[in-house]
Amino acid sequence: MTKKTILITGCSTGIGYDAAHTLSQKGWRVFATCRLEEDCIRLRNEGLESFTLDYSCEKSVQAAVTETLKRTNGTLDALYNNGAYAIPGLVQDIPREAYRAIFEVNLFGYFDLINKILPIMQDQGHGRIINCSSILGFTAIKARGAYNATKFAMEGLTDTLRLELGKSPIKVILIEPGPITANIRINSQQHFEKWINWKSSRDILFYEKKLIPRLYSTTNTLDFGQLPASAVTQKIIHALESKHPFPRYYVTMPTFIAGVCNRLFSTRVLDWIKSKL
Repeated sequence: MTKKTILITGCSTGIGYDAAHTLSQKGWRVFATCRLEEDCIRLRNEGLESFTLDYSCEKSVQAAVTETLKRTNGTLDALYNNGAYAIPGLVQDIPREAYRAIFEVNLFGYFDLINKILPIMQDQGHGRIINCSSILGFTAIKARGAYNATKFAMEGLTDTLRLELGKSPIKVILIEPGPITANIRINSQQHFEKWINWKSSRDILFYEKKLIPRLYSTTNTLDFGQLPASAVTQKIIHALESKHPFPRYYVTMPTFIAGVCNRLFSTRVLDWIKSKL
């Protein structure tokens, strides 16, 4: 029996890493991509098929698609867009180039990859496209403006694509994790250091008292409702294998709470609640 195939991005650690290994163990043929070749080598040593894909580079995206289709004889059952990063910082302290850089990865790269894969799925008459969003794709919090913006935009485009493909056999799905045990906070430190001149901020006390202590914390305390990456993988499995997958999947209790709050409370009340976080 021919294995079903899936291309997954951002597989070096965290959600992508767990999804790649779990789906491989379940019998899927997984193409696990990473931005860096050294991470691909590690995954190949662990038994996965792995090659590079850098969302910020269109040539890299095209090369990954070409390599995938070469290995599958021109077909692909599923795509899971997962790789992303954050730039912690207040909106007024984030320079224009930082916004350009994060949108290239968290949004433009996703849909460049989708636009290259979608004709393949349309020609073969089936496919699943899963985009990893976030609780921050539908609710905003302070100092996550750049990440919020990319995820809000990604949700809008994903919803639009789902509507456009509504009568086709191709399913378009959003995964919306809340706090997950992964490296996104640690990985965001380099982007904070590159882009945020916090010592010149008009709100320097916010950085000194709140953002920096949390960003560089070395304690292993868990956030409220935090779950392992495997919790996301279980939703991905349902999205892939269910005959009628949900349009969106909440992961973690904070995501469910935020979704309910958005439906129940006014913007003014929501702002008051989030000001206490």
